[in-house]
Amino acid sequence: MAIEHKTRTQLVAEAIREKILSGEIKAGEPLRQAALADELNVSRIPVREALLQLESEGLVNFEAHKGATATQLSAEQIDEIFDLRALLEAELLSHSINNLTPRDLLEAEAILFDLEEATEAGDTQSATGKLNAQFHSKLYSKAQRPQTAELVDVYSKNSERYVRMHILLAGGIKTAPEEHRTLLELCKRKEVEQACVFLKKHITGAKDDIKQLLIKIEQGEK
Repeated sequence: MAIEHKTRTQLVAEAIREKILSGEIKAGEPLRQAALADELNVSRIPVREALLQLESEGLVNFEAHKGATATQLSAEQIDEIFDLRALLEAELLSHSINNLTPRDLLEAEAILFDLEEATEAGDTQSATGKLNAQFHSKLYSKAQRPQTAELVDVYSKNSERYVRMHILLAGGIKTAPEEHRTLLELCKRKEVEQACVFLKKHITGAKDDIKQLLIKIEQGEK
């Protein structure tokens, strides 16, 4: 297995991303480059580069005279992001299913087992982050649609904060494991159309749950 060498900018981006996704840095909160550089023990240059990378992921917003802030969670924004995810991920899945080998499906099941274990143990960082993404990626891995996969990666990053909110606050921790199992079974049976319809429902269902929660939060703040 090749060792992945990460640049200082990548490491800084990961650290700031985790602070935003975990809620340690709140939506709308200023991201002061000098303070972050001191905290992470780096110069301001990788911090600036990391913030620009996180802006492309939709987690950071640059405003004139204000600098960088963590982007606000928005019930309106969520529609577009999740609708695009549903379309693009179903497209990837439709091209991938018939090319998935028994080994691919076993690996997907192993990831799903780890995800369920992490969820049951209350490990929300793993359960809502890497393992969930790895499971979906494995099912799409044989699509041979690199540009679509690249777009899916962008929108997955844009929606990660919402996904965590779904798991932690909107009941997703109860529904996601069963839905993932159903999706895997449809892939095993090579039921392409049903799997794609179910995947879209899985993604838009999460969207509807999170929107309801965000509307409640927004009303509570008024």
